[in-house]
Amino acid sequence: MSLHRPLTLAAALALLAGCATIPKPLEGNYSNVSTTSAQQGGAGGTRVRWGGEIIKTEPGPQQTCFYLLSRPLDSQARPKLGNTGENQGRFVACRDGFYDPEVFVRGRELTVTGTLHGTVSQKVGDYDYAYPRVEADVVYLWPKRPIIVDYPPGFYDPFWGPGFGPYWGGPGYWGGPGYWGGPRRVIIVRPPPPPPAPKK
Repeated sequence: MSLHRPLTLAAALALLAGCATIPKPLEGNYSNVSTTSAQQGGAGGTRVRWGGEIIKTEPGPQQTCFYLLSRPLDSQARPKLGNTGENQGRFVACRDGFYDPEVFVRGRELTVTGTLHGTVSQKVGDYDYAYPRVEADVVYLWPKRPIIVDYPPGFYDPFWGPGFGPYWGGPGYWGGPGYWGGPRRVIIVRPPPPPPAPKK
């Protein structure tokens, strides 16, 4: 069995990610208004596609509201990873129906589309923060990103072979109004290092 098979599959996944397209529920043309400029008002009624990391999920009698740390979106309309150097601020997106806070948990990545509708003031520490509010028509919960497992040199996985893929899970449809995905894992197995050259 070749130990290079996982590396080839990981490279193929990276190539596919580079060719990825925007998920159909998130397609469309939207304004490029930012969350920070929306805090100043005057953008009511504007159609936006925003995303970020969930801070908290609050179900109400009619709607569920998602408070998010805003992130710029990549070519898939997925929030970009980590510190991008851009202060995108925060926003809140609300959609009719119940979304389980045990599924839409803190730290998960969400992209929403909808219409700007004023701001909502909430405390962040002792500070009164104005969250731009989006009346959302799509709430897209992204699958968890792959976990890269780098095993020690010479590790052999006896279960790797035909019929075993490099990950499980993927985006799916949950409960009608929202989308969700399960975790994925990519396993990378290093080949053992070459033996040392004989001493002369």
